[in-house]
Formats: sequence, C-alpha cells, structure tokens
Amino acid sequence: MSVKSDKYRDAPERPESPSAGHIEVDCLIVGAGPAGLTAAVYLSRFHRRVVVADGGQSRASLIPLSHNYPGFAPGISGNDLLDRLREQAVSYGATIEAGSVECLRKDHTGFVAQLNGRALSARRVVLATGIVDTLPQMDRPYDGIAHSVIRLCAICDGYEVNGDNVAVYGEAHCAVEHGLFLRNFTDHVTVLAEGDSEAGEDVSARARCAGIRLIRDRVEYIEVRGGKVYVKAGKGEDYCFDIVYPSLGSRYRSELAVQLGAQVDEEGALCVDNHQRTSIDGLYAVGDVVDSLKQISVATGQAAVCATAVHNSLELRLWDRLRDERTVRGTA
Repeated sequence: MSVKSDKYRDAPERPESPSAGHIEVDCLIVGAGPAGLTAAVYLSRFHRRVVVADGGQSRASLIPLSHNYPGFAPGISGNDLLDRLREQAVSYGATIEAGSVECLRKDHTGFVAQLNGRALSARRVVLATGIVDTLPQMDRPYDGIAHSVIRLCAICDGYEVNGDNVAVYGEAHCAVEHGLFLRNFTDHVTVLAEGDSEAGEDVSARARCAGIRLIRDRVEYIEVRGGKVYVKAGKGEDYCFDIVYPSLGSRYRSELAVQLGAQVDEEGALCVDNHQRTSIDGLYAVGDVVDSLKQISVATGQAAVCATAVHNSLELRLWDRLRDERTVRGTA
C-alpha cells in the first residue's frame, strides 16, 4: 500500500499488516468491486478500521469502456475506475488485501473470517461478492468481451449499438425480452433461442411484432474473428453478427452468507432491507449479490447507505478518544 499523503495524516491507523497474524477490525468488506470499495471509502472516512478482501474477480474489471457512469463523459474503463476507488479508499486508511475469504462464522463479538490462512475478527461484515455470468461455450470469451463484440449488459452499452447487427443468445423467453430492449437501438436483432423449444406462441408473436428474427436451433459454436462474431447452428446454418449478447443467466456469490443461514431469494440473491442488512445480525450485502438493477451507480448508492448503517450500528468514536489515540502514536 502507498504511504498516506500529508493531506490524510489524520486518517485512523490501519489494521495490522497481513503478516501479523490475527487482526481485529470494525468492518470486513468481502469484494473489491465498485460497491465494496465505495463502502470502504465511506467507512474509512467515518474513522472505522476496515479491511477489504480483494478476490480479484470484480465484474467491473471486464468493462472495456463505460459511458454511462456519471461524471465520465468520455468514458472510463472498469479497471481505471477500480484503480481510482482503491486509491481513494487507501488514502483514508482502508487496508485492501488480495485474497479470498475461505469461511465466515459468527462469534460473540461479531464474525471471524479466514483470510489467506489466518483469522480476522470483524464486528461487522459487508458482502460485495457480486455475480458470475454464464458465458457461451467458446474459445477465449473474455477476449470477445474486451473487444466489445461479446457484451453482457444492454442497459450499460445499448446506446453504442447504433444500428449494428446484434444477436441475443439464450432461452427464448429471456432472450426475446433482451431483444425487445435492444430494438430501441437497432433494427437488426436476432434471437438465438435454445433450451425451451416449447415456449409459448406469445413469445414468437412478440418477436415478430417487434421485427426480431427468432431462430430456434442449437448453437454448435461461437467464434470471434476479424472483429465479428460467427455462429454455427445445429442445422448447418452460419450466421455473422457485429455483437452477441449472451442471456444465459448468472450465479450469485452468496455462499458465505448462505453458510450462516442468511435468507436468499429463489435465484440465490441475498435478501436485504432498506439499510442493506441481511437476515443475519451484523451482516450486510451490497451490489450485484443482492436483487437489484446491475449497475455500478446502483451498487455505489447501496454502498453509501450500507456504510452509514454499519457506522451507526457501532458505538461512537468520540473525538477525545481519537485525539488520545493519535497523541500516543505521535500523529496529533
């Protein structure tokens, strides 16, 4: 971690270094995407001792360039945004540690987590673990994502479609819904429907009415070549598209909470109240791991609400106590 600048010399002392064995913090944040890092910024500015466990799998890191995150008119890549958030959180005293939380259990003071093979005690825990998208069976799908020809979110980048020849690949009902949204941005939408050949005629009718081509055939392979996406179907047909949107579902990374008995919905998303509290006392969740619109601005808003609730759930850190701690450390 970089050394704090003079501007932040009054930030609270960071937790012990990762090599120091058992450590204790006010809050452990599991996940270092926009939601987790925003929570870390807020809690650190509330003078709370915070550790962020960075598993290195933020969905935001897949974004080549986002144009719909407020304040960045020219666009910003997911990794650049994450770098800025990390720098901001660390500047206020948060510790960000690469590694995954192997298990999480309750105890009389809060929680004990296993992080990189050692115990970490946290009075509160915020899960910002996100989701994992189900991607098509193809070689190097992440290369396609990096080149913006395999895309995961029409809400994020539909504006950039701008008349392109687009396909949505997935089960008919979900894929047609996705296709209807994309018809706002292009006249050329194909749905490659798979897995529910018995879907009702109403699905086909909706596609026809919207001018969506509906192809019910097994996809043999998808290949990115020369800036285009080539699809071979089971009946021998070959198709070429500018962009393919997989609509194959996702998996919520809610396992740590489920092990504690936290309530989830039928899809596996964590159930939270309007302060982002789960059904487990002291356990909070933000971002894609809860049932909400999968947008960075939504995740960061949830993080602000959550961090404030976490702070308010802990006892006050009176200014006299903070001043005395700094005097002992020689930083007053």
